[in-house]
Amino acid sequence: MKKLLLIAFVACMLFSSCSKKSDGGMVLKAGEFSVGVNVAYPPFEYYGSDGKTALGFDIELGNAIAKKLGLEAKIVDVAWEGIFAGLDTNKYDCVISAITIIPEREAAYELSKPYVGNGQAIILKKGSALKISKPEDLRGLIIGYLSESTSDIFMTKKAESGLKFTAAEYDDAMNSFADLKNGRCDAVVSDSLVAAEYVSGDDSPFEIVWQGKAEEFMGIAMKKGNLELKNAVNKALDELAADGTLKALSEKNFGRDIVSDLW
Repeated sequence: MKKLLLIAFVACMLFSSCSKKSDGGMVLKAGEFSVGVNVAYPPFEYYGSDGKTALGFDIELGNAIAKKLGLEAKIVDVAWEGIFAGLDTNKYDCVISAITIIPEREAAYELSKPYVGNGQAIILKKGSALKISKPEDLRGLIIGYLSESTSDIFMTKKAESGLKFTAAEYDDAMNSFADLKNGRCDAVVSDSLVAAEYVSGDDSPFEIVWQGKAEEFMGIAMKKGNLELKNAVNKALDELAADGTLKALSEKNFGRDIVSDLW
């Protein structure tokens, strides 16, 4: 009997079903749902006035999903340019950071069902003398946008179609808006939901001059092959939609319900 127990113990150590991972390896650390986030993209993710507390739609969504899974959420702040590399190297279980669902990402990662729809927008500084009402009007200007984002993809496609402009790429969306305010770029191209945050309020120095229709949908990225976690996250999203949590989070962070039409 002792010999059989020893064999069972060795087998347990060799196979993931008895490892320290919970739910049969669904997450990297037992009891924890670790979420990679680039905390620099309001209203999806940003730091509070104390400079330490992560806030925003994606942060609250990550906490809500963790609760549905019976796990404790751990938010890991990561530079945008390295956020997928961190997922590849098991730094966290998933990425919830305004991740747009595109074919390249679907091929490389497990993506959840969409939870938000979004489009592109052009933002100018209020009082700008520039006459811009469509993307083609950006010709010859300095355009700021987040590097390796869907805004980057959007502007790259415009360039390939013959639109000539000077690209000002940023690794932090907030810096593009700061440079627009200070005159270091002529316009910013951004996700419309992010743009809405920057133009809200009477004291905002910005205005949206063009907004495209919602053609992008955001999902949660997980490591390729982790279907167990993908299925669990999708189930949690369904439950959060059904119990009204997603709608409440949307109204709190975006000022309106932009999620219910996806369910």
